[in-house]
Amino acid sequence: MLKENERIDDIELKGLKIIQNKDGFCFGIDAVLIANFCEIKKNATVVDLGTGTGIIPLILWGKNNIRKIYGIEVQKEVAEMAQRSMRLNNLEEQIEILNIDLKDTDKYIKRDLVDVVVSNPPYMSSGDGIVNPSDKKAISRHEILCNLEDIIVSAKKILKDNGKFFMIHRPHRLADIVELLRKHRLEPKTMKFVYPKMGKSPNMVLIKASKFGNPELKIKPPLYVYDQNGNYTKEIDEIYGRLD
Repeated sequence: MLKENERIDDIELKGLKIIQNKDGFCFGIDAVLIANFCEIKKNATVVDLGTGTGIIPLILWGKNNIRKIYGIEVQKEVAEMAQRSMRLNNLEEQIEILNIDLKDTDKYIKRDLVDVVVSNPPYMSSGDGIVNPSDKKAISRHEILCNLEDIIVSAKKILKDNGKFFMIHRPHRLADIVELLRKHRLEPKTMKFVYPKMGKSPNMVLIKASKFGNPELKIKPPLYVYDQNGNYTKEIDEIYGRLD
């Protein structure tokens, strides 16, 4: 099952495991934070746009009673790795990985029927530095194959009325995010800023939006990743499940 430079990691959630390439793009804290931020009702249908190796669907499945999850991933090699992870966990029926361009999601998943869409998208715009368009890490981090509006448009097409869109991004893109969400009738409802530690500027923002929702934005209390001693804060430990 494993290919060169691959390993199997235990995600420490109900025995679930994931295949990752140690020389490629492995999941980080942002994927864990957005999966924890999602609010998902029982028997929901969920779509993860830009699923990568499938970590967000695995965490969501482990934490929630979900009917079906679709992971959308355009990179063939990465999507195939995610598919093998689902087989490893005997979840290939419950979590379906589609190797397609996310801009074509509505051609494979019916419009206006999805309860929740989640995305941990490329953070950097196409103008942020020179990148190799064939590099898997670059594709994951830069808007090479899709941009922010592509993701928001795809989410809007497949979400049911009042369906929820959850995303993690960088605060410096916040003006663009709000503008595009409202342009496509996904009303921002909740934001939570993530700080490396107290005294530093936020480096991530968690966002919840509702399709055709009424205007009312709530800012949740900040989340600090590290304390002044360089250790994970209690809230991060609770998210990772490291506390008894």
